[in-house]
Amino acid sequence: MAVASRLDTGRAFAKVLLPTLAKGVIVRRPPVMAMAEKMQADAVAVATMMRFRQRYGPQPLRLRVTGRSIALLLDPVDVSRLLADSPSPFALATREKKAALAHFQPHGVLISTGEERARRRALNEEVLRPEKIDAQGIVADEADLLLRHVRSSGVLTWDSFAQAWWRAARRIVLGSFAREDVELTDMLKTLRGHANWAYLHPRREGLRRRFDGRLRRHLERREPNSLASLAPADDVAEQAPHWLFAFDAAGIVTMRALAIGGSGQAGIWESARLWPTTPVILRESTEPTHWHGAWLPAGTTFVVFAPYFHRDRERLPYADEYAPDIWPTPPEPALVPFSGGPGVCPGRDLVLVAASTMLDTLRDHLAVPTLHAPLPTTLNHFALSFDAVNTTG
Repeated sequence: MAVASRLDTGRAFAKVLLPTLAKGVIVRRPPVMAMAEKMQADAVAVATMMRFRQRYGPQPLRLRVTGRSIALLLDPVDVSRLLADSPSPFALATREKKAALAHFQPHGVLISTGEERARRRALNEEVLRPEKIDAQGIVADEADLLLRHVRSSGVLTWDSFAQAWWRAARRIVLGSFAREDVELTDMLKTLRGHANWAYLHPRREGLRRRFDGRLRRHLERREPNSLASLAPADDVAEQAPHWLFAFDAAGIVTMRALAIGGSGQAGIWESARLWPTTPVILRESTEPTHWHGAWLPAGTTFVVFAPYFHRDRERLPYADEYAPDIWPTPPEPALVPFSGGPGVCPGRDLVLVAASTMLDTLRDHLAVPTLHAPLPTTLNHFALSFDAVNTTG
């Protein structure tokens, strides 16, 4: 088993892990995103990972961290194995993930184990099926209203897009009565900001209880054509914070898809491949596991740095291009913008429907695309804007 030198361990943290954390893994930080785009931080990270593979080979690379066993995956086949064998022996509920998500969803499926995880996972898979509600109609309504604003102002900015997207998200999850409850999602954003720091930030239990109380008042109405109507309020209350959290990432993916002239669900897939909104996928072994002739102990944290696998120019001829034809069955096992295996995002199909509806409704009314190959490895969605066209149509 390859073990990184102390210098390369430092490089792994300085050029791959810490810049990713700095951008905000739970909620993005605008100033850091702007700096990361300027420096193309993900390109540096991908190049660093490629050098690791050249230097140490394809086996997992153990980092020299006192008191911890941490391994970077460098081979696509290993990624496939790790995800396929989750949650046992590779648990999704890693210590970092539990410390982060406990700030706003202490009962979420991603940090649950055993029977509780199985029950909550089944609930997610049942409720988040796209045919359960008319998410397409909800998003189309909000997209049409957004287009009126765009025609009036002459431009689509991230701020105007995000406001419309969050109105759609609140309607999908909670119902139309929650459409204008900006305070609810602002409270969630604050809690997610604390979650960026994981165990380094104290939990704001008072704020979380106020958020939970406000959330439950929406859930108790069980409005038709909402996710809230599809299961008991107590069960939905445990998972709804993550559903709302996931819609933030879906909005980012949609805005970036506009920038590359994407269309349909393949456009959403490609946006998520090119700029993963979950750049680091973590698993933690529950027992010793055998890798490439060596054993790694129980409690090892495995790190999948998605941008490396999605943008590896040595393996992927389309690494920096818009390649919608590879979806929905990509030729590489490590192209996992929605994760994979039993831990694959249970809301993936709902997200694809909602995001592609927004994308296709907007794109013909905007001057897109604004980016061309080779596409940047880091893209700051906060700075994206698109001029309106056909304003009299």
